[in-house]
Amino acid sequence: MQITNVRAHHIRIPYDAGVASFKQGASAISALEIVLVEVSTDAGLTGWGDAFSYVCPRSSATAIDEMIAPQARGLEVPDAIDIPAFMDRIQRNLHLFGRYGITMFAISALDIALWDLAARAQGVPLHRLLGTRKRARIPAYASLLRIGTPDLVASECETALRRGYTAIKLHETTSPAVFAARRAIGDGIPLMVDMNCPMTSAEAIAFAHECKAAAPMFLEEPVWPPEDFAALAETRTKGGLDIAAGENACTINQFRQMMDAGAVGYAQPSVTKVGGITEYLKVVDLADERGVRLAPHSPYFGPGLLATLQLLSLRDDKTFVEFFYMNRAACLWRGAIDVGADGAVAVPEGPGLGYEPDRAVMERYRV
Repeated sequence: MQITNVRAHHIRIPYDAGVASFKQGASAISALEIVLVEVSTDAGLTGWGDAFSYVCPRSSATAIDEMIAPQARGLEVPDAIDIPAFMDRIQRNLHLFGRYGITMFAISALDIALWDLAARAQGVPLHRLLGTRKRARIPAYASLLRIGTPDLVASECETALRRGYTAIKLHETTSPAVFAARRAIGDGIPLMVDMNCPMTSAEAIAFAHECKAAAPMFLEEPVWPPEDFAALAETRTKGGLDIAAGENACTINQFRQMMDAGAVGYAQPSVTKVGGITEYLKVVDLADERGVRLAPHSPYFGPGLLATLQLLSLRDDKTFVEFFYMNRAACLWRGAIDVGADGAVAVPEGPGLGYEPDRAVMERYRV
């Protein structure tokens, strides 16, 4: 079975996050930018991947077209056992263009699509190709966008609990917002705080002490720059709260450096950024070996979310799936991956990643 084409689809789906906002740079983001990658074969099977693309969809799509497609067209589709070697070759061929960021986002998309194809070729869901499924439903935490005002933070947390969520993650950088959330949800609900790399280690240590009584499960990426693992380790040691990081790390190598430094208690590989399923699995093995817990990054709604669900189904450690807390104008998967009344998401049972994207939705929201 040969790869006949690799195509990037830029899809933009509007969303409503209520009182929350999401900013990168100066502009608020008002739509989900998704770069789907379609890998076609001469056998009629299609695999789907996902390149991370919040504010860089055109760049991610161009990387697919200019770097990934020429590498992949005409090649034999590797089976599951050979995908790691195949992807190692792709990484080596493209290393000149970076081992981080856009290049790795594009590589991740190809890798996800190849695993999708490998499982589809055998007619089984991805989790069965990789191991033994231990969970049919994955508990989701509500990943709230940044709000700022403590009263509004509390209100959104209460609404999320009413919708069935059993854990909350904030994107806040002030202790009043953290305490407002804790008062709203009570003591028994896990609370996480994602900070998006704003502080020095000294500032982050002070913030950790301020928030300690609110008992967050972890502070996520409190320090700038995110690759300063020594500063993260210092914050973890002196701040008295656990640290999560890794959504901005690419390949097993950065995660090894992170863990060698003692920087994290929670590793956060993002399947659409780290190098795909292949690298994600390496990170999981390393984390398990080092006694580091898993909290994967997955606030997206393309094939990357399906892949994350498949991968989390292999674990029985109650690991949550991250789920963006928002109302979307449409769903590529016909609502099949929505959070249920029990606060969990069903693991897809179809071949490969489990579902085919809705082409009508793709066409309606195509850029």
